[in-house]
Amino acid sequence: MSFIKGIIYNFRGLIMGLTTPKLLFLGMLRLIVVLILTIFCSGLVLMWHQEILNLIWIRPEAGLVLFLWRVVAWILSIFLAAVSGLFSYIVAQLLFSVFVMDYMSRVTEKIILGQSIVEESNLSFFRLFLYLVRQEIPRAIIPLFFMLFIMGVGFLTPLGPVVAIASSIIATIFLAWDNTDLVPARRMLPFNQRFVFLKRNLLFHIGFGFCFLIPWINILFLSFAPVGATIYFLENERL
Repeated sequence: MSFIKGIIYNFRGLIMGLTTPKLLFLGMLRLIVVLILTIFCSGLVLMWHQEILNLIWIRPEAGLVLFLWRVVAWILSIFLAAVSGLFSYIVAQLLFSVFVMDYMSRVTEKIILGQSIVEESNLSFFRLFLYLVRQEIPRAIIPLFFMLFIMGVGFLTPLGPVVAIASSIIATIFLAWDNTDLVPARRMLPFNQRFVFLKRNLLFHIGFGFCFLIPWINILFLSFAPVGATIYFLENERL
C-alpha cells in the first residue's frame, strides 16, 4: 500500500541519515537552526504578547467579560505561537534550509547511484539562490500560508475538528512534496510535470508526511526527510 510505503521510506531516510556522518551533520545543523529561530521568535512573541492583546482588548475589571478576555488571550497566544513557528520555518527555508536540503539530496543521490547524474550548475551563487527560492515558494511557502488560513477558519467556525483533520492531511502532503520534489526541481523539470508526479502519488506523500505529525519526534523526521524522499524518487521516478 502506498501509505505504508511512504512511512517505510521516511524511516529508511532517517536510518541512513543517522548512520552517514555527512548526512548526520547536515541534518543536525538544519535542526539546530530551526530550533534557534523558533526560540527567538517565540521569545519576541512572549515579550510583546501583552501589548498586542491591549491593542485588541483592554483587560476588564471582573465578571463574565473578564472570563471572555482570558479566552481571547488564550486564543491569541496559540495564534501568535503558530505564526512565530511558521515565520521561523519560512526564514529557515529561504535563507538556509533550502540549500541544506538540496545538498543532502545530492549527497544521497551520489550514495545511491554511485555518482550524481545531475550536471553541475554554471549558475552563480546568487542566481542559484534565487532559483532554489523560486522552487520553494510554490512547493512549501504558499501551502504553509494556506494552512494558517485554514487554522483561522477552524477557530472561527463550528467545523474545527473537521478542519483540523483536513489541514493535517494537507500539511503532510505538501511537507512530503517539499522533499520528494528536490531531485526533479534540481533537474529543472517543468513545474506542471512535477505537480503531476505529486497527484499520482498522493497516498505515498500522506504516508511519508504522517511521521511529521508525531510530537517531538517530527522535528527529527523533518530534519532528515530529504534523504528518504530522494531515495524514493530515484527508485520510483518512472512510476
